[in-house]
Amino acid sequence: MTEKFLLYRIRTKRDSDAFGELYDGYVERIYRFIYFKISNREEAEDLTSDVFLKLWNYLIDDRSRRPDVKSVSGLAYAIARNTVVDWYRDRAKKQEQALIEELVEPAAADIVEKLHTAYDADQLLRVIKTLKQEYQEVILLRFIEELSITEIADVIGKKKTAVRVTLHRAVKKLREMTGTRN
Repeated sequence: MTEKFLLYRIRTKRDSDAFGELYDGYVERIYRFIYFKISNREEAEDLTSDVFLKLWNYLIDDRSRRPDVKSVSGLAYAIARNTVVDWYRDRAKKQEQALIEELVEPAAADIVEKLHTAYDADQLLRVIKTLKQEYQEVILLRFIEELSITEIADVIGKKKTAVRVTLHRAVKKLREMTGTRN
């Protein structure tokens, strides 16, 4: 079924089977997007579930309060991006609380966080991760997730021209860092 027809069935009939088809079409891409951002398999799985729960709730909400959905992928990536931002905020609060507890309770063991990845990252991924956050995001969305400029603009909340400029600068910086022309 087409995406528009699935959206129609979800919005008018709250059809969970139609949502299941959308889920199957996007779950791996959304997981990959989140995993790239947080580098933790279990957390990425949890956040991916949260994204699809939020997407379902958004889609079945009363249409009079929600604008029409132009692109499910754009909406899903926007929700994923916001979910990752919220996750980092919560994590920062937890780290701050842990630090306070450590200072208050000197007998507590030192907390050492280890970055932990499920897969070995190749050289390009390591280079991409050294770029500014906005550059990482547009490169990931454009070249890994293969979103259009319009969809990227919807996801990150910028105009298409701003996305093109950011993408151009990101690619230029990536070329400088890797010493390549293509």
